[in-house]
Amino acid sequence: MRNISVGFAMTLLVIGNLSATFSDALVKTMEGGPDGAIFQFALFRQVSAVLILLPFCLTAPMKNLTLGLKWHALRAHIWLLGVFFAIVALTTMPLATANAIFYAAPLIMLPLAAIFLREKLSVASIIAAVVGFIGVLILVRPTEFSWAAMSALIVAVTLAINNLLIPKIPRIQTVPQTLLLHNLIGIPVAFALALYEGMPFSLDLFWRAAGSTAFILVYAATCVIAYRAAESNKIASAEYSGLVCAVGVGLVFFGEVPDMLMVVGTTLIVVPLLWLAGREKRKSRKAKAAAMAKAPEEIAEPA
Repeated sequence: MRNISVGFAMTLLVIGNLSATFSDALVKTMEGGPDGAIFQFALFRQVSAVLILLPFCLTAPMKNLTLGLKWHALRAHIWLLGVFFAIVALTTMPLATANAIFYAAPLIMLPLAAIFLREKLSVASIIAAVVGFIGVLILVRPTEFSWAAMSALIVAVTLAINNLLIPKIPRIQTVPQTLLLHNLIGIPVAFALALYEGMPFSLDLFWRAAGSTAFILVYAATCVIAYRAAESNKIASAEYSGLVCAVGVGLVFFGEVPDMLMVVGTTLIVVPLLWLAGREKRKSRKAKAAAMAKAPEEIAEPA
């Protein structure tokens, strides 16, 4: 995969998070909420993902599908865990509030990346993440740590771990192959949990899950591309942009009217994102200018 700029990687994450918001909105409309067929919904999401992705994998070398299976298995089951808790959170909390806790994931990624991947944290990325997390706290306004809030926080942890594991995936695999394995490997456990749940299988639930899958696959694909191309601590703040999308979707489709604290919290998340993107863009331009200025000197040197 060719290298892409930090700015473009962050743009991909913004697009992916917008798509993820629509996926969350479909989850929120699931009949029965946390008392419904949660495991069946998770199973249908994975089955529909495989059906969507399979045509895109037919032209790629089949031998690639046997590479990195242990990492795919780990990510698949972490993702399955996240889906379960995401359904609990999204069906019991306002869309924007649940997403606010989800977007603690970039902050969680920073110390994990420093500890396990030995990535150096820049002062700018730390400032952006901390200010963004203050915005998240303003939006959540927790009076007590409820089961729904705990579920949302677990989702944030699963998202952070899954994104940090992306570099372990063989780069020779295409994005559709990566996502196919990500869902295919998790189907046996999801199917067993759906049977244990004992709910009658529903075609309506399948189509709802398939729609949610289509949106979340866009998010997953942008994450694979972006985190393969750039260090996570430089682009993770772009994940916060999805909170703005959650506020808009919550307002339009669910009548969740944002108040002044919502505006303040969102601002604290978006402004550091824009500042960090602009800073990285200026650094990139300076580096290119320095390289271009140095090139003629190297050419002029005698052999």
